[in-house]
Amino acid sequence: MTVAQFEEISLIVCIGGLVLYMLFILYKLAEESKAGRFGTLVIFFSLGLGFVGFAAKSVIKMFIES
Repeated sequence: MTVAQFEEISLIVCIGGLVLYMLFILYKLAEESKAGRFGTLVIFFSLGLGFVGFAAKSVIKMFIES
């Protein structure tokens, strides 16, 4: 395994862990603020768009390279 491969794998794993932790934080925020079903949906949708952007960047990069 080369250094570049290790860096790529560790980046994906660490960012994935960070995303999961941030989703947990969003859930706790919605729960503690008693946002309700619609409020929780709005919280996850609005703040979760950053995750979609990160995933889209990886997919677009994969399509450009192939």
